[in-house]
Amino acid sequence: MPTSNKQSNQPTHEVFTDASTDALSSLELSAAEKMTPMEVRATSSLAAIYGLRMFGMFSILPIFAIYASTLAEKPSSLMIGLALGAYGLTQALFQLPFGMASDRFGRKPMIYLGLAIFAVGSMVAALAMNIETIILGRVIQGAGAVSAVVTALLADLTRDEHRTKAMASIGGTIGVAFALSLVGGPLLNQWIGVSGIFALTAFLTLGAIAVVKFVVPDPVHSHYHSDASAAPAKLKDVLKNTQLLRLNYGIFALHAAQMAMFVVVPFAIIQASGMHENQHWQIYLPVLLASFVLMVPAIIYAEKQAKIKQVFVSAIALMLLAQLMFAGSIAHFWGIVASLTIYFIAFNVLEASLPSIISKIAPAAAKGTAMGVYNTAQSLGVFVGGAVGGYLSHSLGFASVFIFCSIMMLIWLILAYSMQAPAAVRTKMYTMSASAEAMTADAAHQLKTALMNLGGVIEVAVLPLERTVILKVDKMHNWDESQVLNLLRG
Repeated sequence: MPTSNKQSNQPTHEVFTDASTDALSSLELSAAEKMTPMEVRATSSLAAIYGLRMFGMFSILPIFAIYASTLAEKPSSLMIGLALGAYGLTQALFQLPFGMASDRFGRKPMIYLGLAIFAVGSMVAALAMNIETIILGRVIQGAGAVSAVVTALLADLTRDEHRTKAMASIGGTIGVAFALSLVGGPLLNQWIGVSGIFALTAFLTLGAIAVVKFVVPDPVHSHYHSDASAAPAKLKDVLKNTQLLRLNYGIFALHAAQMAMFVVVPFAIIQASGMHENQHWQIYLPVLLASFVLMVPAIIYAEKQAKIKQVFVSAIALMLLAQLMFAGSIAHFWGIVASLTIYFIAFNVLEASLPSIISKIAPAAAKGTAMGVYNTAQSLGVFVGGAVGGYLSHSLGFASVFIFCSIMMLIWLILAYSMQAPAAVRTKMYTMSASAEAMTADAAHQLKTALMNLGGVIEVAVLPLERTVILKVDKMHNWDESQVLNLLRG
């Protein structure tokens, strides 16, 4: 476990009591409400690395199918779909192992390794002359699965009370990267082509390694974080949780449908309108802007009014409608545009809602494991969507792809409608001092019991080895944090 002798520059207020008092009063509570400059630098630089990697993955989506069809040995739609989704398979296989390995070998070394592998895969795809080599490049790209490691490093570099804000920044960056890639991909294609986009991604990834080395701060102390990292011991409980399994199926279906769509839609736009693929950004830009404008009020309403399940189920129903519209109007330009608009409204709401619901449902001490399984399901969806979408479009035509996606959405709608409504909770985290690692099991249990007896507290996790106390509190309850602080101070 990597450590450092550097002293932390984070402004904190330590609460000390007489040495004979119980260990549960030895807690370190932050007095600062804002992130420190070091935390801001860590969050912004890691978000940029995350966003860069996603931009490299996403920017080929609106143009790759057309490009692949022009290769000397014209590949089938199945091969094109495999090339689009291949990275998802290796990303699913390596994502959790990379994160766990970083607990032993260090965060930055594993990020260097993952980014180097990603850069190699990008160059293999850039130099490829046939679809098989592109698939190989995409497989290698996915093997550089640093997402879990970046999340763990961010957890090392941010205080508990700012962790959610930092993670949200990364989530927002991924959303922006996705939107920019759909617009930027066709624009870049007319200047440097798909091979050039792969090569540019490789060079930018090498630049990201320099950012990790010279810009991202070194963690003072790296250790396992229940809220940010996966633990093998907790996998069984997470996989047995039927509420979480519904959400895992949802993210699988959502990204399977996304990848299947990009096997078909670029061809369909050209056939229906004659627009060159380099002009497709003119469709995606207004559609994405409209979807973002309509998505924001839905998310605010869901959170403020505690109507998360209602908005979530409605968005799945909207996604089902979009898939049915695609199936019925894929040969008509304005039908495609209308379907894309409905699709992206639903997609943005679901993509923003799913992590929030996971955090509300997952046990406080196993959130990182739940998110690790969730991310693995997402990557598997990318692979399956590309492969099945390619096969169906080749064998049965464009409409069959969206019939398949409609079936997946109908199953998801049934599962979501019957799920338990997630509690309207927010997570609060408190950092213990180093001495809390010696807290006995009885002392931890006493603290947990005392906190659970406070009004508005729904769940408590006391984690002495991680020096963390996690609370889930009722957002609709008039909750008094001072009572918690008084208990923690003893």
